[in-house]
Amino acid sequence: MIIPALNESANIAAAILSARNQDGEIEAIVADGGSSDDTVEIARRDAHVLSTGRGRGLQMNAGAGHAIGDLLLFLHADSLLHPDALAALRRTLTDPAIVGGTFTLRFDSEGFWLRLYSCFTRLKFRYFHYGDQGIFVRRSAFEKLGGFKEIPLMEDLDFLQRLRRVGRVTLIDLPVTTSARRFRENGSFRQELLNVLLVCMYICGAKPQTLARWYSRDWSKFRCLFFSL
Repeated sequence: MIIPALNESANIAAAILSARNQDGEIEAIVADGGSSDDTVEIARRDAHVLSTGRGRGLQMNAGAGHAIGDLLLFLHADSLLHPDALAALRRTLTDPAIVGGTFTLRFDSEGFWLRLYSCFTRLKFRYFHYGDQGIFVRRSAFEKLGGFKEIPLMEDLDFLQRLRRVGRVTLIDLPVTTSARRFRENGSFRQELLNVLLVCMYICGAKPQTLARWYSRDWSKFRCLFFSL
């Protein structure tokens, strides 16, 4: 399992533990992008840590390069695997036609919009699946694609789109539990609206560099743009 991390001292131990608690052996690699907090020190207690440049695509590629297994599983540092995730993954990959996929999603907070967002991840529509659901892939397929593109945003959507060209991509109906912190900070509906707009803009050809600037901006500056939501 490869975890890209940046200043995740509050979450990294739990993410690693969710892997260690699986039935069977699992390799845990944390690819740190230059944390200024205690992320590296905490992660080293129970995982191999790599120091890399910053950017999820770059960090995940570096982690994959150091992994020794034939199956790669990428998990965000603020997310937790379901206790039965690895067992379900092994069963799923007995089908040689399957090259990779994701799990479903749930949040660590309640609320109508968060539940709705989570429900969409149980559908098999290709634009409803992202890196916060955990991406798994056979190493052979990963290497054939040249890994993730090292772009500032949408590296997960891009990778899953390209993965479908080399084999079957599946959905395992077990949730990865992820932090709702950005939704809490910006408001659940507004954050979901922003996410949808960014994906639509990406599909229409917007550059990931442009989208990344939008994603990182302060929502309070855009109230008038989004009808004071």
